[in-house]
Amino acid sequence: MKHIWVVGGDPRQVALAAALEEDGHVVHTFALGQGEDTLACIDRADCVVLPLPAMTGEGLLHAPLCGRLYPMEDILDALRPGQPVFAGMADERLRRLTGERGLPLYDYFAREELTVRNAVPTAEGAIRIALSELPITLHGARVLLVGFGRLSRALAPRLQGLGARVCAAARSSHQRALAESMGLDTEGLDRLPDWLCAYDLVINTVPALVLGEKELAAMKEGVLVIDLASRPGGVDFAVAEQLGVKAIHALSLPGKEAPVTAGRYIRDTVYHMMEELGV
Repeated sequence: MKHIWVVGGDPRQVALAAALEEDGHVVHTFALGQGEDTLACIDRADCVVLPLPAMTGEGLLHAPLCGRLYPMEDILDALRPGQPVFAGMADERLRRLTGERGLPLYDYFAREELTVRNAVPTAEGAIRIALSELPITLHGARVLLVGFGRLSRALAPRLQGLGARVCAAARSSHQRALAESMGLDTEGLDRLPDWLCAYDLVINTVPALVLGEKELAAMKEGVLVIDLASRPGGVDFAVAEQLGVKAIHALSLPGKEAPVTAGRYIRDTVYHMMEELGV
């Protein structure tokens, strides 16, 4: 049994706290919209779990469920030196703040196991968006996956199962070979504008600008573009709007589509990290 604090976050962290408590741990929450208003005794915890992402660009705790704003520095000042802190998408600023206070920081979002698991609710969320936004069925639709990493590999069989005709565009010959082994058509990324006009749905997973003006102008009328890449994404959304191309930047789908499952994924990942660290 551990003494764990879950500080800030969205419904994923609410589910995380509940899952930890179900496992028999002593769990305290703060800034989760559940009436907590004090960090008293947080320094006695075995570890503290911050949200995903941990903080905003303004240096505030990411706490969308709470009606108050908490500077991250105030949260960290309440901890004791040496107290393990687990956080998602820990940036350089957070690393500096924790380092200045002698707090060991571990990024659970950087773990491969969480990335692989999160691909499932992300894929399901992308398909839900496509089903609700497209004027046609996915059965028989021509779908292009831009990039063929973990996320596209989760998407491809689910789209195929719905009867979509799926093609993967990847720069790496290894990724294209993998896509072909799964029964997908493949294309390189170097000549996208030459054949984008064939697709009803384009799903981007590449975290770099790959769908700019030339590519967007080449798309067929009525196409739907879903960008699953983290900010700033891989689509020029300003140009898409000018050209009348419907483009949706679908961020944080695990937390929106399946927060209970996503919270349990975080729990399991943190457990594995604690075991490795001997916490």
